[in-house]
Amino acid sequence: MILHHYEMSPYAEKIRLMLGHKGVPWQSVLSPAQPPRPNVDPLSGGYRRIPIAQIGADVFCDTFVIAQEVARIADAPELDPENVNEADAALIATAEGEVFFAAIGAVSPMTLIGTMLRTFGVLGTIKFAMDRARMMQGATVKAPTGAEAEKAVRSFLEDLDAKLAGHDFLGGTVPTLVDFSSFHPLWLKETTSGTPLDPMYGNVTRWYERVGSIGHGSREEEAPASAFEAARSADPRPLPAASGEPDSRIGTEVSVAPSDYGTVPVSGTLLALSDTRCIVERKTESLGTVHVHFPRRGFAITPPS
Repeated sequence: MILHHYEMSPYAEKIRLMLGHKGVPWQSVLSPAQPPRPNVDPLSGGYRRIPIAQIGADVFCDTFVIAQEVARIADAPELDPENVNEADAALIATAEGEVFFAAIGAVSPMTLIGTMLRTFGVLGTIKFAMDRARMMQGATVKAPTGAEAEKAVRSFLEDLDAKLAGHDFLGGTVPTLVDFSSFHPLWLKETTSGTPLDPMYGNVTRWYERVGSIGHGSREEEAPASAFEAARSADPRPLPAASGEPDSRIGTEVSVAPSDYGTVPVSGTLLALSDTRCIVERKTESLGTVHVHFPRRGFAITPPS
């Protein structure tokens, strides 16, 4: 697996830890924190979010399908989002929805600016801030700020602390998808604020250190040219077998985009559609044919604009 990411990406941290936990060797291609991303845009067709994963000529957008691929490679069904129970699915939705945005809003603006300046420099901070403002234009989610954000994070910590009483991990004795999905919003808050989690939540603090200590495993840095060659020299893998009634959109040109924020569409020919995933074919002059995979949930499939 090739992971296109940047170091401060919280969703990338979720995947990096999953790879480390299962001992899956992976190749790292570092991306800019904001578009344009010449290292991966030719592969994905301009998909807005990070991380993006790649195996040969198959490209995976969103951590839902990336987690599925890690689960498949590692033979680890406990990491597949399709296998989570109802309670864990609700916790993941809260962590990666309300709490993710609250984790940013709970950090004071001056602290956040200071972190960005140290990370990206002055010009990089300006570009990053302008890009994130554009990304949220037309968004269907509203990021809480100030006291509202603090309340959301505190409520989440209280809930986690209760769930972790007498347990090493939220899934029991070993980490599962719910652990990695709940960890990365708190990692975002800690890394942007520069302060540790509130020690009054002792169970959470011990769990957080336990998950963070997993590390990223066998990571090998690669240049973008290596990722391009991996796609160029491979054929996309066989499509999954069709099930149910055929969809009239199969074989037609479509655009696929997130429906909540960062709604930049990727266009191509719709090849496959299941309850959880869609696959779009893109034919490129420089890389040949690539298949781009998206989740169904939270994504819109529309005629090309």
